[in-house]
Amino acid sequence: MAYDAVKMKDWQIAEQAGKNMPKPEEWISRLGLQKDELIPYGRTPKLDFLKIMERLKDKKDGKYIEVTAITPTPLGEGKSTTSCGLIEGLGKRGKNVGGCLRQPSGGPTMNIKGTAAGGGNALLIPMTEFSMGLTGDINEIMNAHNLAMVALTSRMQHERNYNDEQLQRLTKMRRLDIDPTRVEMGWIMDFCAQSLRSIVIGLGGRMDGFLMQSKFGIAVSSELMAMLAIVRDLADLRQRMNQITLAFDKKGNPVTTGDLEVGGAMTAWMRNAINPTLCCTVEYQPLMVHAGPFANIAVGQSSIIADRIGLKMFDYHVTESGFAADIGFEKFWNVKCRFSGLKPNVSVLTTTIRALKMHGGGPKVVAGLPLPDSYTKEDLKLLEKGLPNMVHHINTIRTAGINPVVCINAFHTDTKAEIAMVRKAAEAAGARCALSEHWAKGGEGALELADMVMEACEEKNDFKFLYPNEMKLRQRVEKIAKTVYGADGVSWSPEATEKAKAFEADAKYDEYATMMVKTHLSLTHDPSIKGVPKGWTLPIRDVLIYSGAKFLCPMAGTISLMPGTSSDPAFRRVDVDVKTGKVSGLF
Repeated sequence: MAYDAVKMKDWQIAEQAGKNMPKPEEWISRLGLQKDELIPYGRTPKLDFLKIMERLKDKKDGKYIEVTAITPTPLGEGKSTTSCGLIEGLGKRGKNVGGCLRQPSGGPTMNIKGTAAGGGNALLIPMTEFSMGLTGDINEIMNAHNLAMVALTSRMQHERNYNDEQLQRLTKMRRLDIDPTRVEMGWIMDFCAQSLRSIVIGLGGRMDGFLMQSKFGIAVSSELMAMLAIVRDLADLRQRMNQITLAFDKKGNPVTTGDLEVGGAMTAWMRNAINPTLCCTVEYQPLMVHAGPFANIAVGQSSIIADRIGLKMFDYHVTESGFAADIGFEKFWNVKCRFSGLKPNVSVLTTTIRALKMHGGGPKVVAGLPLPDSYTKEDLKLLEKGLPNMVHHINTIRTAGINPVVCINAFHTDTKAEIAMVRKAAEAAGARCALSEHWAKGGEGALELADMVMEACEEKNDFKFLYPNEMKLRQRVEKIAKTVYGADGVSWSPEATEKAKAFEADAKYDEYATMMVKTHLSLTHDPSIKGVPKGWTLPIRDVLIYSGAKFLCPMAGTISLMPGTSSDPAFRRVDVDVKTGKVSGLF
């Protein structure tokens, strides 16, 4: 029976559902696991990836379902909610189903957006643990990342303080001659802290470090999080860990984690992070959590490892991509699937009527403020003007050779006429379209969606990448900009052009993924431009290299890796009952 999602807060639903959450021994029986394949972590055990994959290596994969969205409002359009609802709907149909979501960052959880657990009756539990660290993957990434910075900055101090003979005697290493103006990596923490975006470290005397400018990013933007999302196993992680570029020397050569002999210790910190954590929906279908939310440099996908396990354990496996289809699906399509070798059966395009109205020219949507009336009352003209954004994303998914299923993520303010208009436009564009009321009704409300997804999974698709590996960087970017974003072309700054030419001249970079970095709030590089704009050019101002993850990251505009905390953050409403220890106020 569904909870009253209108009257109850998400944390209250999660608390009630959590009372009957399966215990680890129940999961072993339900999922057909061996005892030693479940690693105890209280209410949220981990799955031993290496052991499960070895036992199931010859088992046929299940159906692979990806969930993405149209260009969102700043509130998000419910990809996690839709993922949970779809899993619940398939569960109601008696299917062996599971999935994987990304672990939320403490920054957004304590800021405006809140957690990423879904909502209403399409919710992941236990919500409190999920929202506040879970089994420690992000903490392990922070420790490993910051250890690399400790190794780098202490080495810079010792090289300044000692001559070559002393350095060799004390460190048994050659002088790296690191250029303090070309330190690429910064420190990380998992909160939104704008005051740490640009800092000075090493103040004091000679024994207090190396004086230089430095920076902090949010933990989930770390290259290590990107690596966790795309590695196939622990051996793959260990190999990549020595290849991370931390800085450059004074001759322009990269200084890596391997040069500092810190890769082994970093991998040791992350040895448990390769194992997905097992949670569930409020209707108790299994739902893994693995990798993080940052959908720019850190790819924004749940992990390849979790997908590999899920496809062996479940007949239907649901995975979520961050942001809209121009970012999340494009990276799933051309990066994640290329690295994993896995091919999706179907993609679900999460759509809301409020977002389409925004793209039709509706009033500005501001997180933390009430929605203007245009979004809660019927307005067919505004909605019709916004439909091209949905159609654009449908066409992007179809370009990959997949016929998508559009999911209208229902709000109680949506009218029958508005729903009919969206459905008609989606079907005219060649997609199936389902109304899903999973937020209000859970699995019962997602049966139409589940049926359409199962039907689509039985169709043979013609999945193909947008570009071959042999295509050079600037050609790839041009292809993505024109085909996926709808740009007329690309303009490159002199700095970006110089870097691109150098990467294109070296064949080893052909195997690097092209990880586009731009705003998620628009098809363009400008977050204020909505709908499907015409007659514009994508500007590339720089190209970053992430040599451990093997990413080349063309930067369209300025993207901050450290968000800021708002004037009315969520942490003001989070509290704990001192008698029971229960957390309230999460959303």
